[in-house]
Amino acid sequence: MIDWERVSELRDEVGADDFAEVVDLFLEEVGGTIGTLRDAPDMSTLEADLHFLKGAALNLGFEAFSSLCQKGEHLAGAGRAEEVDLPAILDCFETSRGTFTEELPNRLAA
Repeated sequence: MIDWERVSELRDEVGADDFAEVVDLFLEEVGGTIGTLRDAPDMSTLEADLHFLKGAALNLGFEAFSSLCQKGEHLAGAGRAEEVDLPAILDCFETSRGTFTEELPNRLAA
C-alpha cells in the first residue's frame, strides 16, 4: 500500500526538517481534491483531478492509491468517466493515509 522506500528517499531528498512540511502540504492539497471528488465530483475535470492525485501519491509513496488514480485517469481520458470507481479511490486514500500517519514515526525511526 505504501512504498516506504520512496518515503525514505523523499525524506533524504528534502531533508528531515522539510519533510514534515512536504507531508502536510501533500495531505492538505490532496485532501482538498479528495473532498471535491467525495462531495461534488465534476466529470469534466475528473481526468485532470485523478492525474494530479496520481502524481502527488507517487511522490509520497502512496502506491495503491496512485494505481487506482491511474486506472481512473485512463478511463476518464477515454470518455468513460462514469466507469471510474470513485468510492474505491476515496476508500483507498483514507486507508493509505491512516496507514501512513500511523506507521510513519516508526518507519523513520528505524
